[in-house]
Amino acid sequence: MLNKSMDFDRMNSAGYLVNNLARLFWAGLRHRIEPLGIVPGQFAALLELWINDGQTQKELVKKLDIEQATLANTLARMERDGLITRKEHPTDGRARIIRLTEKAWAIREDAYKAANATNEKALSTLSGEEREQFISIMRKVIDEMRGND
Repeated sequence: MLNKSMDFDRMNSAGYLVNNLARLFWAGLRHRIEPLGIVPGQFAALLELWINDGQTQKELVKKLDIEQATLANTLARMERDGLITRKEHPTDGRARIIRLTEKAWAIREDAYKAANATNEKALSTLSGEEREQFISIMRKVIDEMRGND
């Protein structure tokens, strides 16, 4: 006989569902942006740099809420792929300024279209009000998980 306290219903688990949803979003976005020469792991950094080019790695780590080592690997790949350059910081010898290349700027609009298409596909069965509620609830849960008030 199963102990009820040990039962776990993944289809009623927020963590399981969010992880599954993120994986599906990742796959949908990957399909749309790979022809642009980028992968989803690079997309968050590109989004932040398209808004504010010329940041340090430390600034990006904080804004993207990812591990330093993960971002370092992502930036190395982006530099290898010709999407960014890293220059010496003018006042901090330990820091480097990350700037987008013309190649990265050239794909911005198509990348935005790909992200919008992925979101549209994912949310197509929701009404406008449901979409707003869904996004609002996700933001609320994210803030709670980060420990923000």
